[in-house]
Amino acid sequence: MDHFPTNWGRPRNDAYDAYNTYPLHQRPNHHTDVFSDGVQRTQQPIVTGTSVLAIKFKDGIMMAADTLASYGSLARFKSIQRLQAVGNSTVLGVSGDMSDFQYLQTLLDELIIEEFAAADKHELGPAEIHEYLARVMYARRSKMNPLWNAILVGGHKDGKSFLAFVDLLGTTYSASTLATGYGAYIALPLLRKAVEGRENTLTEEEARKILTDCMRVLFYRDARSLNKFQLATVTEAGVSISDTLTLETSWGFAEGIRGYGAQTQ
Repeated sequence: MDHFPTNWGRPRNDAYDAYNTYPLHQRPNHHTDVFSDGVQRTQQPIVTGTSVLAIKFKDGIMMAADTLASYGSLARFKSIQRLQAVGNSTVLGVSGDMSDFQYLQTLLDELIIEEFAAADKHELGPAEIHEYLARVMYARRSKMNPLWNAILVGGHKDGKSFLAFVDLLGTTYSASTLATGYGAYIALPLLRKAVEGRENTLTEEEARKILTDCMRVLFYRDARSLNKFQLATVTEAGVSISDTLTLETSWGFAEGIRGYGAQTQ
């Protein structure tokens, strides 16, 4: 809007006023993002989720993640589902920025709908979903939050189990035991010791116990974890994600740790 009364009702000249006597005020031409120099209040802290664990067993794959999403150091949201089924044979487990996860959920929903609408009796499996996410993460690596975003993709299709990792740079690898976040330091050695070499004999009940024990260790050790978690299982029968489970924990041993509580010696 032109706020100069002398110009009201007259043909406008972007360079000068109606009488061509003086130049009009021009807005600065920003060649870069006008928000780049502004205060970015939502950049830190952000809402994040911590470790996701996944292993192979003889009938498929199993994945575990707690239900906590932290706002910085605040345990803010305690009922967040970080395991998502994609199609009938794939499940995702995501750690890192939850807003990035929501964006990926939108992309995957659109992809599944598009594939269904093709009506060619073809269904995207875990390997295809993993490749798609790797491409997306690599293409948008500069736009996603650089706080250790990582995704575990697991599935079971055509009698074969698939388990793979992808991070925000598009880095990918596959293994029979995977973990993200703090779990990559604390839980992964435990998973490797319990699973590697037993992938073809490990039962579903044994896999459940291994993951539950590792989630308990993470609850004891990781300040951003919670004692409530979910398990996702993918077998030939399809994807199953459990209701929220609660860990049985005991803190009685803490009194014997030097430096804990009111101890002075």
